[in-house]
Amino acid sequence: MPVKRISLILFASSLATGCSNSQIIENWHTPSAWFTESSLADDGNPLESDDVVVAKGDQALMASVESGDDEANTVNAPLDDAISPELQAKAKEAREKLDNPKPQPEGSASDNDMWDRLRAGFAMDHSVDSDRVQSQLDWYVRNPRYIERVVERGSRYLHHIVGETEARGLPTELALLPVVESAFDPFAYSHGRAAGLWQFIPSTGKYFGLTQSWWHDDRRDVLAATDAALTYLERLANRFDGDYTLALAAYNSGGGTVSSAMRRNRKAGKPTDFWSLTLPTETRHYVPKVIALAKIFDNPEAYGIKLPDLKNEPYFEVVETGSQLDLAQAAKLAAVDIDEIYLLNPSYNRWATNPDGPHRLLVPIQNAETFKVALDNFPAKQRVSWQNYRVSKGDSLNTIARRFSTTPAVIQQVNKLNSDLIRIGQQLLIPSSTKGSEAYALSQSQRLERTQDRKRDGNKLRYTVRRGDTFWDIARDHRVTVREVAAWNGMAPGDPLIPGKELVIWSKTAQSTTTASNTRSKAMVRKVGYRVRSGDSLSAIASRFSVNVRDIASWNDLNTDRYLQPGQSLVLYVDIRNSP
Repeated sequence: MPVKRISLILFASSLATGCSNSQIIENWHTPSAWFTESSLADDGNPLESDDVVVAKGDQALMASVESGDDEANTVNAPLDDAISPELQAKAKEAREKLDNPKPQPEGSASDNDMWDRLRAGFAMDHSVDSDRVQSQLDWYVRNPRYIERVVERGSRYLHHIVGETEARGLPTELALLPVVESAFDPFAYSHGRAAGLWQFIPSTGKYFGLTQSWWHDDRRDVLAATDAALTYLERLANRFDGDYTLALAAYNSGGGTVSSAMRRNRKAGKPTDFWSLTLPTETRHYVPKVIALAKIFDNPEAYGIKLPDLKNEPYFEVVETGSQLDLAQAAKLAAVDIDEIYLLNPSYNRWATNPDGPHRLLVPIQNAETFKVALDNFPAKQRVSWQNYRVSKGDSLNTIARRFSTTPAVIQQVNKLNSDLIRIGQQLLIPSSTKGSEAYALSQSQRLERTQDRKRDGNKLRYTVRRGDTFWDIARDHRVTVREVAAWNGMAPGDPLIPGKELVIWSKTAQSTTTASNTRSKAMVRKVGYRVRSGDSLSAIASRFSVNVRDIASWNDLNTDRYLQPGQSLVLYVDIRNSP
């Protein structure tokens, strides 16, 4: 989760020094009164950023590995946990495909080993004597199944990533970064709105040209996101004079954070290497994870770990399609399962490729020629299914879009409409899938349905978002946490809540109706920033602002077993009527 390192908000002292209630309330409506302008910017240069991006990683996978529960490894992993019964078998097959990709054709012996190629490009210092590195090593050694699982997942993508890293002259240790970021799950989505193998947040993705639309999300595109991530790392390395530990730290916490820490050390006469800097907790453990993984992949025998065999051969080939293509049709033409198409092309949210391009698909290399030949002989009109629709009384683009599982913008684009005005009797062309939704088990809508259908503790409610709603309001009303509400609906706490959107809530209140009540006394809740002072604790801060310790931990991705550090920035959602 991006945690803004915002300027100190003297909320309590403002009250203590005599600010009237009306002045305080007025300030709530003027963000610049509480936050610096830079802290509100979402599209600034990430090289200057001071956002900490908490990687999605593989917490569920790590927990299941530690438990030794192989069923949990499969069922509770990010793609397929808790699905609706009618899709259970389909989704279980999809997870097995992610964790057990088909073996590639046999190649030559040792000179065709992916691990030898990876090691040949190692250039970082693995000999650093650090308790932080040792702690990560100890966990990996205790859990060799973890290495096996992430290798199984990453085998689709690793050949490409290593090749791109070599082409730029970068250390190939950087090819292991998706292990830390996403556990090589291309659909990983963090509570901080980071997506894909490389876990780009929206603003950083946009800066590096990773666009998003109803049809696609380039942050999950294997080719585009890898190119963007390595470009980002390359620029960070140049900024920090070729020091890749500092570049990695900045990838996680922003170049501004690392530069600020270095300035503090210089001023205090201290060294400015990564290991000497005072950085956010997430970042302090982030770089050691990469180093520990590199040490293991460099010499697995020394740690009692056997790496699964992986040939130094490409898993996929890029095939130009020329125009939009239904993914079910693509799978049929390539003679592969549609889930394989989604796993290699995870940027596609829907049932077809993006009509605006790029018009390409990644397919398993052994199926590439079959796909090319079949595509050349496939009628262009059958690449996407279309339906003719005559506008009826009471129709709007919104109602039509909902009926056909599309968006008003798509209908406007396809029909070259200059506005959202339509007339009775007007003929519209609507793009539609060639198969039922159940055939597209890894599309965004189907992944969301599985997430929302998972059985949780509490009473299941469906809540329709109203104008002015916040995650905090909804969570408080149902005695759950902000992060829980977001996770149940495939969202992050920072995602916008669109009026009319339907949420699933597993309420801890006595209410047991199927639809949550939309009536509540609106609290005067506002987002504030707080910088930890000497002697502060979570319980003390919670008491001061009349909030729960659990909520503070959720809002800021904190481990409640660890101590707060003076100067640490927190985000709080405070009802100003109950605050000090």
